[in-house]
Amino acid sequence: MDINLSTCFIAVDDHDKALAFYRDVLGLEVRNDVGFEGMRWVTVGSPDQPDVNIVLEPPLADPNASPEDRKAMAELLAKGLLRGVIFQTGDVDATFERIRAAGGDVFQEPVDQPYGVRDCAFRDPAGNMLRFNQASKG
Repeated sequence: MDINLSTCFIAVDDHDKALAFYRDVLGLEVRNDVGFEGMRWVTVGSPDQPDVNIVLEPPLADPNASPEDRKAMAELLAKGLLRGVIFQTGDVDATFERIRAAGGDVFQEPVDQPYGVRDCAFRDPAGNMLRFNQASKG
């Protein structure tokens, strides 16, 4: 069986702020920017992984959602309770320093984890936690 990740989604409340982070700080390329019924979806991805897309979408990307459901999702996003993604890097310490120097919201400094990775974490402008890891040496 041949199964590969194609697309994942991250909820954001301000696409322009999200773009400044994902494009300008993380260095991801913008692949698509689409509006529909007052909503916006921006697709970004690593130049090194042309087949993997991250879609920055509204907290509740459903034009038929009720105002109550939209409010509930916006509140969860504001609390940082929606899931982000985990990025892999060859040098987590250098990645950490680059993101921190660009004003990234540090959640966890680099640390060796007992499950075999060295990682760090940041919050994106919407509050999503993004982890950056590398395989532990040794």
